[in-house]
Amino acid sequence: MAETTVGVGGAAESTDMVLNIGPQHPATHGVLRLRLVLDGERISHAEPVIGYMHRGAEKLFEARDYRQIIVLANRHDWLSAFANELGVVLAVERMLGMEVPERAVWLRTLLAELNRALNHLMFLGSYPLELGGLTPIFYAFTERESLQQVMEEVSGGRMHYMFNRVGGLKDELPAGWTGRAREAVAAVRGRLGRFDDLLLGNEVFRARTRGVGVLGREAVHAYGVSGPIARASGVDFDLRRDEPYLAYGELGDVLRVETREAGDCLARFEVLLAQTRNALDLADACLDRLAELPPGPVNQRLPKVLKAPEGATYAWTENPLGINGYYLVSKGEKTPYRLKLRSASFNNIQALGELLPGTLVSDMVAILGSFFFVVGDIDK
Repeated sequence: MAETTVGVGGAAESTDMVLNIGPQHPATHGVLRLRLVLDGERISHAEPVIGYMHRGAEKLFEARDYRQIIVLANRHDWLSAFANELGVVLAVERMLGMEVPERAVWLRTLLAELNRALNHLMFLGSYPLELGGLTPIFYAFTERESLQQVMEEVSGGRMHYMFNRVGGLKDELPAGWTGRAREAVAAVRGRLGRFDDLLLGNEVFRARTRGVGVLGREAVHAYGVSGPIARASGVDFDLRRDEPYLAYGELGDVLRVETREAGDCLARFEVLLAQTRNALDLADACLDRLAELPPGPVNQRLPKVLKAPEGATYAWTENPLGINGYYLVSKGEKTPYRLKLRSASFNNIQALGELLPGTLVSDMVAILGSFFFVVGDIDK
């Protein structure tokens, strides 16, 4: 088969065109490159080319102690920083056999769900923007700011919170914070209907997403796809329900695992919107439980030099974008011998190689945007 990077005039009739989308392109959410082979306007082959943002975080983990690795862990998916920190400290605590105070467990669950809503709101606003809808991004950032203010007040950070610690959390809540958090959650919940009105009831949006980019269950299992993308294809799996951690085991009456059967772009967006609503419900349930708990510590006292015992463990969490896994190996030193990170976006994006062939170039942007990935989470 003859290939050329540009097909012009008569040459285009007999050769395939190779088109590079990215690594700097508005559709790629960052420095991701898609190498597409086109047959006319239809994609015949697609290859995600990654690595442009690789910073070697896993190797850097080996040169930092167990307190310092948190600052690296919260950056690969910059929209889910709190959840990223959480997975690392859960793995270290499991190695240490450490029990975390009950108050810290519920606070972690609350902040993880607020972080989930923040993550989803970004994609609820940016995805329509890629399809030509300008208005939703302004609403999304308005709602994000309401939640961002309470997250910033409690942690001191807007994106990289650095609020988790091995053994609990950095500090107790500021005075009156729970009341302000309730107000923010109620305000965002009351305005989420805008996305139903603007998008789910919009004929143009539905035409661009319904039946487009259908991902089957077999591909989900084959590529290890997880999170909202997998559940939109009918794969009913969520670690918060199926292997509960933190306080999720006590929130079964509030937690709803949203699934769809269509597996298309519209289904992925619907799951994301439904999960945002449920994250706010879970946050309210955590606030209710915190109000019932007696005052108490939010962390454990740690030795000046923290060393994990020799051995290995694996912890995984249901991050906003899917399953994150942390394989920790210790030689008994103050730094990890190995900390392997399994990020959600890395697996999810691999399915594009199977999904994009056969689709039109005009649908590629709609499909790519519906995969809700962060490039730093792919490259680590």
